[in-house]
Amino acid sequence: MTLQVYLSGEIHTDWREQIVQGAQGLDVAFEAPVTDHAASDDCGVAILGAEDDKFWHDRKGAMVNAIRTRRGIEQADVVVVRFGEKYKQWNAAFDAGMAAALGKSLIILQPAEHDHALKEVDAAALAVARTPEQVVQILRYVMTGKLPG
Repeated sequence: MTLQVYLSGEIHTDWREQIVQGAQGLDVAFEAPVTDHAASDDCGVAILGAEDDKFWHDRKGAMVNAIRTRRGIEQADVVVVRFGEKYKQWNAAFDAGMAAALGKSLIILQPAEHDHALKEVDAAALAVARTPEQVVQILRYVMTGKLPG
C-alpha cells in the first residue's frame, strides 16, 4: 500500500526535503504546495492578468494555489502541517483545519513555543512532532510497525 502524504506549511526551510530523504525505502508518495514563494504569490496575476489592488492580486494567487492544495489534502492519507518559527502561517492553520474536517490523519510539526497558540490545531492532530525526523519515525512505524532503533 502506498501511503499518500501531503506536506503543508512553511516554505522557508528544508523540512520537506528532510522528511522525503528520511522516508527513502518506504512506500510513501509525497505531494506539497508550490514552494517557490514568488511563483506562489504571483501565479494568479501571471496567468489571469494583473491587478492594481494588492488584495485582488493575492486573492487570485490564493484561488489558483487552492486547486493544488485542495487536491493534495483530499487525496492524502496523512497530512503533515509545519508551523515554522519566523512567520505566521495562517494558510497552514487553514490547511490543518481542512484536513481535520475531512477526517485525514494529521501530524503537526511545530516548535514548542507555538504550543499555546496552536492548542486547538494540536488537539485535532493525531501527533505533534518537533522535528522532521520524528515525522519520518511516525511514517516508518505506520508502514512497518517497527519502533526507531
